[in-house]
Amino acid sequence: MLQSTDSERLVIQKEKTTMATEVELKPVSEQSEYVLGMQVDKKTRPQKVPSLCSVRYGMAFLAHLSNFTFIAQNSIISITMVAMVNSTDNQPHLNSSTEGLPTNLNGDQHEALKDLSVKAPVYNWSPQTQGFIFSSVQYGMMLMQGPGGFLAGKLGTKKVVGVALLGSSLLTLFIPLAANLGLAVLLATRAIQGLTQGAGFGGQFALWQRWAPPNERSRLCSIALSGMVLGIFAVLLVGGVISEALGWPFVFYIFGGIGCICCLLWFILVYDDPASHRWISGPEKEYIISSLHQQVSSEDQPLPIKAMLRSLPLWSICLCTMTHQWLVNTFIIYTPTYISSVFKINIRDNGFLSSLPFFVAWVVGILGGQLADFLLSKNFRLVTVRKIITILGNVPPVALIVALPYVQSSYITTIAFLTLSCGLSPLCQSGVYINALDIAPRYASLLLGTSRGLAHSSAVLVPIVGGFFLNQDSEFGWRNLFFVLLAVNQFGLIIYLVFGKADVQEWAKERTLTRL
Repeated sequence: MLQSTDSERLVIQKEKTTMATEVELKPVSEQSEYVLGMQVDKKTRPQKVPSLCSVRYGMAFLAHLSNFTFIAQNSIISITMVAMVNSTDNQPHLNSSTEGLPTNLNGDQHEALKDLSVKAPVYNWSPQTQGFIFSSVQYGMMLMQGPGGFLAGKLGTKKVVGVALLGSSLLTLFIPLAANLGLAVLLATRAIQGLTQGAGFGGQFALWQRWAPPNERSRLCSIALSGMVLGIFAVLLVGGVISEALGWPFVFYIFGGIGCICCLLWFILVYDDPASHRWISGPEKEYIISSLHQQVSSEDQPLPIKAMLRSLPLWSICLCTMTHQWLVNTFIIYTPTYISSVFKINIRDNGFLSSLPFFVAWVVGILGGQLADFLLSKNFRLVTVRKIITILGNVPPVALIVALPYVQSSYITTIAFLTLSCGLSPLCQSGVYINALDIAPRYASLLLGTSRGLAHSSAVLVPIVGGFFLNQDSEFGWRNLFFVLLAVNQFGLIIYLVFGKADVQEWAKERTLTRL
């Protein structure tokens, strides 16, 4: 009887061990539930704490400020190019005299002298050369956003973004001198600046792995990303005024100095996670950490590279982000040039008109995050919200921009179309842009950085394609450029609508193995 009892106990013990092992071999998603794509234990579901004056929204504001700085320094040349280029002078040398810069692309130089009189160099760059200058900064951004996200996961967002801010700001201060030294030096400076900005853009995403509760993810990320739009608005608004009053080099000096100040604030106020923050309240720290406590960082386990490469949802995110960035970069690069070529206005008025669409875009971008989280609170499926927001950020804007050549005879209609088109496009910040946080929260910084890096191939291609079309025919070139935009944009959107997902993918779930 004793031997029989011992045998039964041994069998029962083996069965328990086997069952425990089987349970632990299952994805964690079967043992806990997901809230908006984030894994959260049922027993420790966090209680929401007030957001007003909270530290996590302070982090979003600082990320907003860093993005403002990066994109402002990136896009300065879009408005100063109108002043830097002497399209009425066929001489290849620069003119450092007190002659006024021609702000009228096809007008009389004497009329331009009345509008603008500054002491600044003037260069004889063709539209194609200008396209290369525009795109030179984008090569580094394309290459470094993925590595920037990976480095931030290893070293911390504070170090990676802080160093990137400092490097980009110093190079911005150097650009006027680089232009004087020659086209090759200017292109090299812009390319190196792109590397620093790429690391900064990619590195910031690691912040939201540790600071963004799932039910606030859309609004926090939209606040941070909207800084890019505000940066463009500020440059276009004051860039023309500064160029007219002081000369175009001072636009680079002023925004380079602003970047140095932002860098100082970043190093003082930003912390990589709530646990290390000195001034965060206890309830807020517990709220953030408990809402994310099941999330495992990417360095804890090897990257499932093969599974990532085979993931259609991930590829659809990358492609749709790239095609939407094609639209965004068309706005950033060519809005001042388009307004100048159609309405023949001076650089100051050009700056005011060009900045208006980006102010609307800044407001809509922030409200888009609120809209996404509101829809989620009304029990809309996460994937439905992401796709609805992405559609709204793609279809109306591209339809309006394609219509521009057909309404350019009307000043008011053209500006209205430009404003609405650019204003609606940032809705994607709460859609496809942060979708990687939903499908793979453990690898979010790497994947968001990589997807944005691939998307920046559009920033390289847009000025090259635009320079090609506009160099051939200025009238029909705009129409052809906008039709190419339509085809590219809608192709990426369709792929995303078909293959896009918002649930955590199998390769992104934690699997625990028990050694017997």
